[in-house]
Amino acid sequence: MTLETFILSENKYCLRRAVEEDLDALVELLSNDPIRQAENPAASEHRAQYLNAFRAIDADPAQLLVVVLNEADVVVATMQLTVIPGLARFGATRLTVEAVRVDERLRGNGLGSEMMKWAVAEGHRRNVALVQLTSDKAREDAHRFYERLGFTASHVGFKLAL
Repeated sequence: MTLETFILSENKYCLRRAVEEDLDALVELLSNDPIRQAENPAASEHRAQYLNAFRAIDADPAQLLVVVLNEADVVVATMQLTVIPGLARFGATRLTVEAVRVDERLRGNGLGSEMMKWAVAEGHRRNVALVQLTSDKAREDAHRFYERLGFTASHVGFKLAL
């Protein structure tokens, strides 16, 4: 079921909930990442891990993994939304946007902007108080992109690999 349709430069793109048949295309999008290339995430030995993760995401009502398809029904973009209820900010609910990827051949055509506008609108529909995301420090182009959309670099993030 299409959640949104975007028309960009006379090309039609459909955003919909990801299905298990999209998994290979999703892994390919996530793998085409200069920051993570040494990890070889698309290697076939990881397929079961990806499938388990996909199924967990799909079963969780707080998660929404979406794909964007071009007119040939090829997956060209993705992002994951997570709704997080909380006590901070007077019980505010947050929407976290993760793993935003657009096929490198389509970057700069406005698709990423439309996806993020849709995500913010989805946050409004879900009555969240704020939309948040993290971005690797090395992704300076992405930082400029998010700032153009009105996001502010308001926090410092920390991670602990386990």
